Amino acid sequence: MDYKDYYKILGLERKASTDEIRSAYRKLAMKYHPDKNPGDKKAEEKFKEINEAYQVLSDEQKRAHYDRLGSAYSNFRTTGGRPGDFQWEDWFQQQGAGQRGNVDDMFGGGMGGFSDFFRTIFGEAMRSQGRGSPFAQETPAHEQEARISFQESFDGTTRTLQTNGRKLSVRIPAGVKTGSKVRVAGAGPEGIDLYLIIQVEEDARFEREGSNLTTISTVSIFTLLLGGDADVETPTGKVKLNIPAGTQPEQVFRLAGRGMPHLKDPKTRGDLYVKLKVQVPKYLSSKQRELIEEASRIKF
Repeated sequence: MDYKDYYKILGLERKASTDEIRSAYRKLAMKYHPDKNPGDKKAEEKFKEINEAYQVLSDEQKRAHYDRLGSAYSNFRTTGGRPGDFQWEDWFQQQGAGQRGNVDDMFGGGMGGFSDFFRTIFGEAMRSQGRGSPFAQETPAHEQEARISFQESFDGTTRTLQTNGRKLSVRIPAGVKTGSKVRVAGAGPEGIDLYLIIQVEEDARFEREGSNLTTISTVSIFTLLLGGDADVETPTGKVKLNIPAGTQPEQVFRLAGRGMPHLKDPKTRGDLYVKLKVQVPKYLSSKQRELIEEASRIKF
């Protein structure tokens, strides 16, 4: 049995972060996906190999188990051992592993089955960990990026997917943010679960932090001095904000319940914080200049 270098398959260093692993997987999975390479058996096998590598490296416990094996195999090769001579069973016995289990059953049978290498290292691991092992509870899943606008993340939206020869309308709930996952059961390749990884496009009007939003409202210096109303952008349209006389530049006002919906409770919203930006006129009429100069001579 040949050793599989999952890091090499994904084009990664062994110290790669979780985000780097996810990014590499998405890029390669998109390139070799069977839907983009119909009838190409080599691309299909490459896609399975990429998915297998991701199933291992994206999970902390499976990755740690794989890394321990990798270190032992690397030491064996460094000391002159030939690839075919590595004693796999001896290594597993040293780890305290028992009889192998049914890997396809334990991992949901997705992606057309696993390699002999995967079956060996994780069949042993699952049996040694027992019924409560996280290895036995996980099912492979396929991920796909879904880009939505800021407004769609506020209102909620739908996406139509073409998968496994059928069209699916998937509801994306209000309140999602970049990195949120939307599960579509059985919609992935060969019936595995599909997870839409949400990417929310930036909106020039708002900055988001959790369920709270921040926006900037530009007002004239006269409004700050004398008081008045300011138009404020919210995700549901403009509202009037009352500005008291003597308000200072950069002052922040809080509009309760005008922020993003909470993902688990869309009827509850965060807050909208409004930062005031002062607009100083470039040109003054002679009358305006006269009055301002007069006012400047009055001591407070």
